[in-house]
Amino acid sequence: MKSSHLSRNLSLIIGLLIVLMVVAILTSGKQNLSSQKIQVVAAENFWGSLASQLGGNKVNVVSIVNDPNADPHEYESNAKDARDFASANYVILNGVGYDTWANKLISASPNSSRKVLSVGDLVHKQEGDNPHLWYNPAYVNMAVKQMEKDLISIDPKDRSYFEGQYASLQNALMPYQNRIKSISKQYKGEDVAATEDIFAYLAQAAHLNLISPDSFTEAVAEGNDPPASSIVQFQNQLEDKQPKVLVYNEQTVTPLTDSIKKLAAEQDIPVVGVTETIQPPNTSFEDWMNAELINLENALNSQELGQ
Repeated sequence: MKSSHLSRNLSLIIGLLIVLMVVAILTSGKQNLSSQKIQVVAAENFWGSLASQLGGNKVNVVSIVNDPNADPHEYESNAKDARDFASANYVILNGVGYDTWANKLISASPNSSRKVLSVGDLVHKQEGDNPHLWYNPAYVNMAVKQMEKDLISIDPKDRSYFEGQYASLQNALMPYQNRIKSISKQYKGEDVAATEDIFAYLAQAAHLNLISPDSFTEAVAEGNDPPASSIVQFQNQLEDKQPKVLVYNEQTVTPLTDSIKKLAAEQDIPVVGVTETIQPPNTSFEDWMNAELINLENALNSQELGQ
């Protein structure tokens, strides 16, 4: 009798423990679900930096292209990238043919609930246009506003949080965008040159006169050989000391662009380096931009003082 009674009590205890364990697991699952962060994948780290600042502690951001020593135009995706895209709630692409590899990953893992932002589509640019959209401050502001809308759409209950983050990010972007206005005010109309069309949007925003041949800068950006006539024209411009500054893309270096850089230095034309992705990679988008603009401003000022 005692053995039977003990056995029943033991069974009841075991059963109660099982119930408690199931409740604990279910409760934990609900807590994890409610605290789950939005999984964001940005094809490039310049858009990833902005998304991270905007999303704050409500998002987990993975930026795919972030190697400061590689040419982003030549990026090849891998299995980890495919997994990141497959598990993402929100994907941010540059578009305009800059990250076609990302479109393939999206197609390979269809997900009707995944939201995708193509900045190129947002600003009405298409393949063949200049893809360096993040160098246009107006496009940056448009992209950030759309990111805010998208994050609120994915997580409506945190609307006020995202609105606060958006306001903070706008304040953070203001110094670099004000510096563009300052350069425009002081150096409007000054002749400058660039080895690639990465600088075209920024030159336009700062009202600088970009005189380097379009056929040269566009060909370099696309990985093609520029027409011989454009090379001669560019060299003549430098030898005549027409541009005040040469802007040099440090991530798409070729023997030709290196020779252009050396020629500028021989003519005492300041060379300002810019990059396609954030450098160093742990720097914020706005600090990266501001640092490049300070270098540009100093170079322009040095030429003015030297006259």
